[in-house]
Amino acid sequence: MRLTRNKLFVAILALACFAAQAQSVRMLVQSSPLAGFAHYSANANFEDIKVGDPLTLIREPDNAFDVYAVRVDWHGIKLGYLPRKENHAVAAEMDRGGKVEARVARLRHHPNPRERLLIEVFAVL
Repeated sequence: MRLTRNKLFVAILALACFAAQAQSVRMLVQSSPLAGFAHYSANANFEDIKVGDPLTLIREPDNAFDVYAVRVDWHGIKLGYLPRKENHAVAAEMDRGGKVEARVARLRHHPNPRERLLIEVFAVL
């Protein structure tokens, strides 16, 4: 297929506009339950937390129980942690200066506190 100069210019312009709109790409890297739901403030704030709410991930390399600990906060309130068995990759990405984001993916009333709040973690590319 041969493009005329005008068509090529329009194609390049469209691609540039698309690139300008796509400020960053987020890739889902983890979907996990919140660890420590019953031990921190997640239970006390459960009715106020909404699906889609952004969560702040805070790396705690000096945590006495887990050197890969990643704390999960909501509006400055400590809700709990990423599960110990699933936090290594996120901790490593944070340690190397990579950008990660998290949000509430699911909320449900369940007798097992571990099943009440599901977190999605994204690597920002």
